[in-house]
Amino acid sequence: MIVDVLNPRMTRVLAGSALSLFSLAAMADDTLGLSESLFSIGSPEVNQAPGANTSPWRFAVGAGVVNMPKFPGASGTKWEGVPVVSASYDRFFIGSNPDAASLLSLGAYLYRDSNWRIGAAVTYDFIQPRSESDDSRLRGLGDVKRTAHAELFGIYTYEFISARASVLTDIAGNDRGTVATFDLLGKYQPIPALTLTAGPGLTWASSKYNETYFGVTSEQSARSGLPTYSAGSGLNQLRFSVNGAYRITPRVNVGASVSFAWLRGDATDSPITEKTSQITYGLFFNYLF
Repeated sequence: MIVDVLNPRMTRVLAGSALSLFSLAAMADDTLGLSESLFSIGSPEVNQAPGANTSPWRFAVGAGVVNMPKFPGASGTKWEGVPVVSASYDRFFIGSNPDAASLLSLGAYLYRDSNWRIGAAVTYDFIQPRSESDDSRLRGLGDVKRTAHAELFGIYTYEFISARASVLTDIAGNDRGTVATFDLLGKYQPIPALTLTAGPGLTWASSKYNETYFGVTSEQSARSGLPTYSAGSGLNQLRFSVNGAYRITPRVNVGASVSFAWLRGDATDSPITEKTSQITYGLFFNYLF
């Protein structure tokens, strides 16, 4: 049964979820920190303008800039700038959504109450996951293509703690496999306008996902000079993120986020991997209406 009658606190939560934006790198935009940090930076209370009307429509526009590894396991980094636009009507949403941890999503909440938000979405990669031209180490490996994902996600919030879990799978046949994520965040507000969050997370990846990002086939080996390598399923990443969001005016928010990630499992032994520790950080702003 879908709950459509919400108390004021839940209205703030859902509005913030549908209207906030990101900073950092993983699954839905596929650089194991960006989309999970879209959730962590998207503090619901910060992203709802005080005194907002009771219309079921919510909108936001904004932009962000992020510094991330050139590819999973890279030692070098790159900058990406992204526009972020979102709209929601009651339980339906399109565009950026932190609960779905995506910059491009179309979905709906299947259940929600004062503690739970459970939803389903179709998401699409905004940023090219990996291009052969990104780094000389990738020469001969080919590009990792953008793809569409089917996602189920759930968030549980109790007082200052939020837990989020999601499962995403490639539905466009681009060899991106399936990933499952879990993040736990604690929130602290030293002043009403400033919200700080921090906490750990992890990612499990299927063999198809790990083969695409960290495996080297015989054909790729012949082209690149790297040894062949087969990667299986398992724990792919551990991470810890620290985030802050500040309300400048009732409708304008700015924020910053940094994520420390450590590749695990077969990703660590891949000949593609240069560095197992990864740092991603970014800045954003958004306007609510």
